[in-house]
Amino acid sequence: MPHRDIQRRAALWRRTRRLTMTLLAIWFGVTFAAIFFARELAGLTLFGWSVSFYMAAQGALLIYLAIVGIYALAMRRLEAQNESDNHGG
Repeated sequence: MPHRDIQRRAALWRRTRRLTMTLLAIWFGVTFAAIFFARELAGLTLFGWSVSFYMAAQGALLIYLAIVGIYALAMRRLEAQNESDNHGG
C-alpha cells in the first residue's frame, strides 16, 4: 500500500511539473516574441493599434491571466483526480 501511494504522488508531481513547464514555455514565448519582434509587429494593426503596442499594453497581460486561470483549473482537476484515486473512487 505505501508503494502505491508513493507511485501516485510521483505521478501527480510529474503531471504538475509538465503542466508548469508547458505554461512557463508559453509565458516565455509570449514575452520573448513581444519584445524580440516588436519592430516587425509595429507594422501590423489590431483594433486600430499596432500589434507591438497592443501586446505591451494589454495583449500579453490577458495571456498571462489566461495562463494563471488554466493553471488553477488544471491543478484543481489533477488534485480532485488524485483524491478520487486515493479514496478508491
